[in-house]
Amino acid sequence: MLKKLLFATCILIFPFFLLSAKENTIPMKKFKQTDIGNPAIAGSSTIHDNALQIIAGGADVWGVKDELHFSYLEQKGDFDLTARIESLTSPHMYTKAGLMAREELTDNCRHIFFQVFPNNKSRNKNNGGYEFQYRQAKAGEMKAIYPASAIGLPRFPVNYPNTWIRLKRVGNDFTGLYSSDGKTWIVYTSYTLELPKKIYLGLAVTSHNTKEAATALFQDITL
Repeated sequence: MLKKLLFATCILIFPFFLLSAKENTIPMKKFKQTDIGNPAIAGSSTIHDNALQIIAGGADVWGVKDELHFSYLEQKGDFDLTARIESLTSPHMYTKAGLMAREELTDNCRHIFFQVFPNNKSRNKNNGGYEFQYRQAKAGEMKAIYPASAIGLPRFPVNYPNTWIRLKRVGNDFTGLYSSDGKTWIVYTSYTLELPKKIYLGLAVTSHNTKEAATALFQDITL
């Protein structure tokens, strides 16, 4: 049964507040890459020193199908993936970049996407820069878990180049965590989704503007 375990309305400081990601840096050459869906602008992933630059077109990761560029590894079982997003351009206010756990490389598969926006402007029910999204069923509508309030100062602000994002899996429980320094972590939310043990895990970017590509630079990627 699918259920939400922990909403963003309950930001628990324990046990994740001082939980550090294990420092296992991933060699960039291990990442494969692909466009998912049929974006009008083809995407690319390029290694820059120990960083990964992703250029992506795509209408969105939302609704019943997705368009994005995906740099990924094949992952089995539990994981703890962390990255610092150095920068993200803004061809649209809903441009998205983040960490994705995907059942398939099809455009309508089940997945978890913990992602950031280019800035902290108000969007729908969110006035911060982070958002946790998921698709429960193949070809089903995407949904999102929002911060407790869309009013006032953002609870989960992006602050490039100090924007840290983390996605953990334990069994079928997926947890998104936020940090401004890569050391002190705060839970955004958790969600239970019964994905297979073997999934596609990596970095995802979508422009949300079919006429202009978005560019994201991911640093300090550890697993």
